[in-house]
Amino acid sequence: MREKAPSTINEQIKILKQRGCVFEDEQQAREILKYINYYRLSNYFEPFSVSKHKYENGVTFNKIMRVYEMDRKLRSILLAALEEVEIALRAVISNYHSLKYGALGYLNPSCFGLQHNHQTFIARLNHLVESNSDRDFVKHYNAKYGGKFPLWVMVELFSFGTLAFFYKEMQNTDKKTIASGYYGCSSSELDNWVFCLNELRNYCAHYNRLYGSTFPVTPKTPRDFPFELQPDLFGYIIILKQIFHNKANWNERVAKPVSRLINKNRNDIRLSDIGFPDDWEMYIDCR
Repeated sequence: MREKAPSTINEQIKILKQRGCVFEDEQQAREILKYINYYRLSNYFEPFSVSKHKYENGVTFNKIMRVYEMDRKLRSILLAALEEVEIALRAVISNYHSLKYGALGYLNPSCFGLQHNHQTFIARLNHLVESNSDRDFVKHYNAKYGGKFPLWVMVELFSFGTLAFFYKEMQNTDKKTIASGYYGCSSSELDNWVFCLNELRNYCAHYNRLYGSTFPVTPKTPRDFPFELQPDLFGYIIILKQIFHNKANWNERVAKPVSRLINKNRNDIRLSDIGFPDDWEMYIDCR
C-alpha cells in the first residue's frame, strides 16, 4: 500500500486554497494549524464541500473555525447532560435489580433474559475490575469481600456501553417496569434511546465532529412527538431530553445554552446540517 507523505503547514494551506478555502489571515491560520491537526480540521470542511476536493464558493478559514468552536462548545454541553443521564440510569438499574434479586443477583444468569450470554458478561466485569484495580473502593472490596461487589458498587465501573448492555440483557418484565416507571416509555424505546445516547456520548467524549454528522442508529420517535426523528443531531438531542429526569435542569443546562450557541452562529451554519427544523427551539425546550 502506497504511503502518504506528511505535509508542512504551508503545504496544508496550499491544499486548502486549491480546494477553494479563502484565507483572511494566513499567519493566523498557520498558528492554528500548529495546534489543531490538519486532518481533524479538514473534516469540518466536509459539510461545505461540493465534491471530495472542492469546497463551496466563499468558504473561509475563519468560518470553518467558528463552526469548529461551536461544535466544541456543543459537545461540552451535551457531554455534561449525558453525564447526568448516565448517573441516573446507573442508580435506577442498580436499585431496581438489587432490591429484586439481591446485591449479587447480577452474578446469577437466571436474573437476565434468555438472550443473555453470562460468560461474556462476567468476562466484561472482570476486565472492568482489573483495569480499575488501583481505585480505592476496588481495593477495599477485593481485600475485604473477596472481590464480591454489590451491584450498586459495580455500576460505578460501568461505561455507558456496559450500562446499555446490562439493560438490554435484563428480563423483559424488568425492562418494562424500569422503562414505564422511570422514563414513561416502552422497553424497546428505552433500549434504542440508551444505545443512541451511548453513540452520542462516544462522539462527544472522543471530540468527533457533530456538525453535519449522521449517526449509525435511527432513534425511535417518542409517541407524542409530531414528526419522525432522524439519525442526526436534532434527533439525538430530542431523545436526550426525553430521558433527562430533571426538566428544570434541562432548560438551564442544555436548552438555553444550545439555543444561545445556535443563534450566535446562525450566519455560519445551516440548520439542515444538524437536522434542526425552523421551529427547533420549541422542541428542545421543556415547556
